Amino acid sequence: MMKAGLQVLTEEQMHQFQTEGYLIVKGLFSPDDIRSIEDTFEAISHTVVPGLFEPKVEEGTDDPLKRYPRVMHPHRFNETAKAYMLHRPVLDVLSDLYGEEALAAQSMFYYKPPGSRGQALHQDNFYLKVEPGNCIAAWTAIDAADMDNGGLLVVPRTNELEISCPELADVTESFTKHYVKPPKDEKAIPAIMDKGDVLFFNGNLIHGSYRNKTKDRFRRAFICHYANASATQISGFYRPLYRADGTPVDIEATTTGGPCGTEFDALYPH
Repeated sequence: MMKAGLQVLTEEQMHQFQTEGYLIVKGLFSPDDIRSIEDTFEAISHTVVPGLFEPKVEEGTDDPLKRYPRVMHPHRFNETAKAYMLHRPVLDVLSDLYGEEALAAQSMFYYKPPGSRGQALHQDNFYLKVEPGNCIAAWTAIDAADMDNGGLLVVPRTNELEISCPELADVTESFTKHYVKPPKDEKAIPAIMDKGDVLFFNGNLIHGSYRNKTKDRFRRAFICHYANASATQISGFYRPLYRADGTPVDIEATTTGGPCGTEFDALYPH
């Protein structure tokens, strides 16, 4: 059921999200919250969780992402990660953006150490396949993020585009294989963020990142994806979803492969 009026966002913030496709909100995580996330993923970085986090802890490598790959679905094995995926201030913003309850679908943690590759431009709902409705990402900067350390790039106003079938990315610069080319009149711009800022963006918005060019700065980020409660389908990789109280919700798994068919499923998942 649609809510009457906004609960936490201003009309200006809502207008920016609707027109530009993204919004940065400050103050949703306290300094203690950020420290807790830092400590949690520092501890996780020394472990192996088969299928979800598999670093080459003892092996020398020229690729820093072998030592610090992204952590997939940490909420499935770590209660702190699950609690912050369901962080009430984030869910309150999402409730305004959706006009209804948000369901948590995914958590990730990116360490992005110095020298590591970025992620080619892409659209999130290509992977999540939320129907009807859309996914929204909440991308929390655990370190300040800028162009030097591989901060996020967004292509404003591409939230109005349909999902595009991707081309193959340059894997010397991107750790994923998909690339979505922006419209010729639209340019990717950096989302400059302070530690603790949260960037919300629509599932059709084209976004990605460049390489971390620094020698001594990580660009850590805690990233969660959500679906509107009225959605009836999502890609099976993201089930079950969760309500704010942690109750699982198991909606139907999308089986069509979305507008690009199933041949893309064999490529690296989001």
